[in-house]
Amino acid sequence: MKNKILFVVSLLFGLMFINAGLNKFFNYMPMPEEMPQELLDAMTAMMSLKWLMPLVAVAEIVGGVLFIFNKTRALGAIIILPVMVGIVLFHIVTEPDELIMPFVLSAILAWVMIENKDKYTPLLK
Repeated sequence: MKNKILFVVSLLFGLMFINAGLNKFFNYMPMPEEMPQELLDAMTAMMSLKWLMPLVAVAEIVGGVLFIFNKTRALGAIIILPVMVGIVLFHIVTEPDELIMPFVLSAILAWVMIENKDKYTPLLK
């Protein structure tokens, strides 16, 4: 039962990151009409670096695809970890009221990494 729940959660998590990565390339999700100026300034600063958003998008897509499958989930989690740290820090600085979703995603990522801790121990030795 636990493996089925983990698969469903991993599938949804992976699909969310794949969607977010594809949106950075194709811009098919509309931006909110009213955004705080501080958030607009932060987004403008990130977009001014031409290489940053494509790099994040590729990491989200590759990490999301790897996260879906049990055999590659640990590698996908490692790829998504720095992106997730950036998401949480970005929301802490610019939108502290909207921290629920980043914390839920961080909890899922932490759960998967704890489940795969035996695969990470050789990296720490």
